[in-house]
This record gives sequence, structure tokens and C-alpha cells, in this order.
Amino acid sequence: MANTKDYAYTARGTDGKVVKGRIEASSETAVVTKLRTMGVSPISINEAGLGTGLNKELSIGNFGKSVGLKDLAIMARQMSTMIGAGLSLIRTLGILAEQTENKELARVLGLVRGDVEGGLQLSDSLQKHPTVFPPLMIHLIRAGETGGFLDKSLDGAAANFEADVKLRDTIKSALTYPVIVLIMAIVSVIGMLIFIVPVFQKMFADLGGTLPLPTQILVWMSQAMPILAAILIPAGIVFSVWWRKNKHTDKVRGFVDPLKLKLPVFGMLFTKVAVARFSRNFSTMMSAGVPILQSLSIVGETSGSFVIEKALKRVQDSVRQGKSVSGPMALEPVFPSMVTQMVAVGEDSGSMEIMLDKIAEFYEAEVETTTQALTSLIEPLMIAFIGVVIGGMIVALYLPVFTIFDQIK
Repeated sequence: MANTKDYAYTARGTDGKVVKGRIEASSETAVVTKLRTMGVSPISINEAGLGTGLNKELSIGNFGKSVGLKDLAIMARQMSTMIGAGLSLIRTLGILAEQTENKELARVLGLVRGDVEGGLQLSDSLQKHPTVFPPLMIHLIRAGETGGFLDKSLDGAAANFEADVKLRDTIKSALTYPVIVLIMAIVSVIGMLIFIVPVFQKMFADLGGTLPLPTQILVWMSQAMPILAAILIPAGIVFSVWWRKNKHTDKVRGFVDPLKLKLPVFGMLFTKVAVARFSRNFSTMMSAGVPILQSLSIVGETSGSFVIEKALKRVQDSVRQGKSVSGPMALEPVFPSMVTQMVAVGEDSGSMEIMLDKIAEFYEAEVETTTQALTSLIEPLMIAFIGVVIGGMIVALYLPVFTIFDQIK
């Protein structure tokens, strides 16, 4: 497989429908053989990337090529249903590759199917695509393959992803309103400084005299806006590019994530989100029969918080030495006492996955309640913020008008 190439194919299935996809193979003959084993008849085969003109696929960065958790949740749920109904894994992968709406996921599933046809385990094939399939899903599938309950493992992965999607949507609903209002306020201020203040500035210059201090500050900001824009816009572009490349590095996460948990209002929310995600992932891994040391490593990476990831590494080291899970967790400030106590009860009773599931449900409900409270609080605060900013600028503009008769005299 060292000299394989990526081939784009068009084929006709047994039902007469035309299907398209991509396959990695050593030659066109190998592609024909694979397509026939898939039960389709090849119509055309071309080496991918050699198209020109209208036949060449356009790609701008990673646009249109991302696979989200919602796509993976749907895929895992459908795969679990089909495998549970008795369909073969190869046929299941073929159906999913045809019907999924995400083109990148369809392409990857086609490659996975080819690997499975070649004798590779499903989990090993998925592991070849780390940017598409998270470690949590790969290890759950590997546990299902080992224990003979692949459909249940996929069902657990789907439930986990669905809960995570719901959690993220809850956070987005809380942050969308203040972010939009803040952007509108910034745009309004910039618009006034560029278009309105210069008009008043010219009028004030014709009148003569000394302007009040707030008006002087506003005029200075208007004059400095072109310079600030020339500095801030390139700086913002450079920072956004740098952030996309480095936001997942340990150095950046080690600095940013602790600050997120200490924010005055949102820090508590971020903490609850991280604990809920950790508990849900840990419960899913334990239910699937993944060894506890391996589970701790995976849930740390998938928690979304560098603080929890580092804490779980220390817990993992303690467990490796023969200690319990709850004991080392109690020494980590990021875990609330209720979490460690429930984990301890789960260890004593042999039902840790049940306790972790209850913890996840509790904190997911807490996140929802907190976001509703924050939304109710933020709305009037943001309205007041806009009123103060825009109103302050209007007052600063009209202050000289109050002394206009003195200026005329």
C-alpha cells in the first residue's frame, strides 16, 4: 500500500443508481476489483487531483471539509442500527458513504470501507483519520470489536456525541446574544467616529473656542481611527491565523484554559461544562469495558480543558501505583467535592459508570440552568452598555452646542 493513489470513480449500483466516491488503490485495475467486490459496476475512473476546468474540485482551505460531532453522531447511530439489524460491516459502510450529506465524511468512509475489505479492523482503519474520528470513538469501537458488542459501542458513542452537541448548543445560545450585541456596538462606534464626528468637528472648528474635554477625546479618537485601523486590522488577521495554528498546543492551552475557569461570570459555566463532558465521556468508556487507565487518558484529552487533562494525568499516575480514583481526584481543585464523593461511592459499590452518568446529567442540567440565568442577566446589561456608549458619544458631541451662544459672542 506504499504506492497507492487516490482515485475518483463513478459507478452504477445494482439498483441502477449512479454513485460517486474515492478509493485508495495501487492501480485502476485494483479500483475495478474493489468496486466489483462492493457490488457496483464502474463507469469511469480517474486519478483524483488531475481534473481541469469545470471537472476539477475547488477547495478553499478547509471550507466544506470539516466533519462535526453532529455528523459523527448520526453516522454512529445509523451504523449501530444497521449492524444490530444484521447487515455486514462492509455493506453498512457502503450505505453510509452513499447517503451521508457530508462530502468529507463520505470520502473517508469510502476509504475505511476499502481498508476493511482488505482485512483491517474497523478501529484501526478509523485511527488512520485522526482529524475526522476522535480517540473516544476509536477506543469505544475497539472495545466493541474485542467484546463482540460493536453495535452497543456505536450506540454509546452516538449517545455521547449527541449529549456533547446539546451541551455545545447550550453554550452557544448563551454566548451568541452578547457577542452579537458587542459587535453591533463596536460597529456603531466606529461608524460614528468615521462619518459623524468629522462633520461636528468641522462645525466646531468654524465656531472657534475651546471644546469640552469629552468632545476633545471624541475628536482625537476620530482622528486616530485611520491609524488604529491600519494597525489593528492587520494585527487581528495575523493573530487569527496564529490562533488557528496554535490554539491546541499545550503551551497556549496551559495559559488560556486556567484563565477561562477563573473568569468572573463565565468561569463557573466553563467549569461545569468541563466536568459534565469529563463525566459523560468517562461513563461511556467504563460502560464499554475500556480499561480504567486507558479511559482516564482518553477522557482527559477529550474533556476540552487543559486543567482537567493535567489533573487526570496525575490521577492516572496514582491509579497506576494501585490507588483509587476518587482519592487523587479529591486532591485536584478542579473537581467539586460532590463529584469525588459520588465517584468514591461508585468505586465502593462497583457502579462507577452509573454514578458518572448521574454526575453528567446533573452538571448538564446545571449548565442549562446557568446559561438561562446568564442570558436573563446579560440582556439588560448589554442594552445598558450600548446605551452608555452610544449615549455618551452623543452627549459629548452636543456639549459644545450648549455653549454655542457664548462662542458666537
